[in-house]
Amino acid sequence: MISVTRLNGSPMWLNALLVEMVEESPDTYITLVTGKRLIVLEKADEVIAKIRDYNKEIGAHSATIKVHTQEEPS
Repeated sequence: MISVTRLNGSPMWLNALLVEMVEESPDTYITLVTGKRLIVLEKADEVIAKIRDYNKEIGAHSATIKVHTQEEPS
């Protein structure tokens, strides 16, 4: 989960694995794989950095690399 801030200033915890897209125009919109859209105070690059850090923390990036390496032909 990553912490983001709603427009009214209240904090919200978001499942980073459900984020499909982050866009900024000028507000930051987060679109989830469910189709739900959220507007947050953080800039898009901040949200993306939080998602990237979360994926590293849980080992999602390392697991992807290991699977990719194992699937390569010998």
